[in-house]
Amino acid sequence: MSEQAAHVVEALYGGEPQSQADGAYIIQTRDLTKRYQLGRNNFVDALRGATLDIRRGEMAAIMGPSGSGKSTFMHIAGCLDVADGGEVWLNGRRVDGLSARELVGIRRKEIGFIFQGFNLIPTLTAEENVALAGEYAGMGRGVALNRARELLEMVGLGDRTRHVPSELSGGQQQRVAIARALVNDPGIVMGDEPTGDLDTTTSEEIVGMMRTVNRERGTTFLIVTHNPEVASACDRTVRMRDGVVVDDGDGTPPGP
Repeated sequence: MSEQAAHVVEALYGGEPQSQADGAYIIQTRDLTKRYQLGRNNFVDALRGATLDIRRGEMAAIMGPSGSGKSTFMHIAGCLDVADGGEVWLNGRRVDGLSARELVGIRRKEIGFIFQGFNLIPTLTAEENVALAGEYAGMGRGVALNRARELLEMVGLGDRTRHVPSELSGGQQQRVAIARALVNDPGIVMGDEPTGDLDTTTSEEIVGMMRTVNRERGTTFLIVTHNPEVASACDRTVRMRDGVVVDDGDGTPPGP
């Protein structure tokens, strides 16, 4: 990480780490199942009883072959989707039975997302895309824009803050998405291939930035990746296959 990027991280996230008072685990899932209907008599079981605990303040990677259920698991744990069965606990409270409105509140204030697709609003500038997430969570527009500019500087886009997505490369758009995920200083950041479209040098910079935020503030990162170098930068690597966790990375069978 560059000295400038480290300085911005300290400015944004310095101070006391996030509270550890809510217990050792920030994410707990039990026996998650999810079936998608592709046709009248055609089903795909994306999750078949996935169980996993993520410790508060750790940086964990989820790996596995395509179709193993990695992204489905992340979406359910992040309150973007709901399971057909099983339990999801965040910050010590069960959330799988909450209303759609309550789940929106959790996503706005407690979780940052980095999607495989950038999901940027094409008519907004980079700083407006980042700031919008802060405004939805209750920040004043001025505060949100200032935070957006600081984060964009940190990810190397300080000279692109007023560019719309069509004026940015794919790698630059993904860095905007990463900045957006961090704008609310969430306790959890979930990423689906967050460095997938970045060159090696930029990828190392982004992973280093995420690692610094993780260590300085205790922010929990859960990253779906196919890149073994990204996984090696994490505290542990969880492996999934056929909709279940086959190795939780702790050297013990997954489960309670």
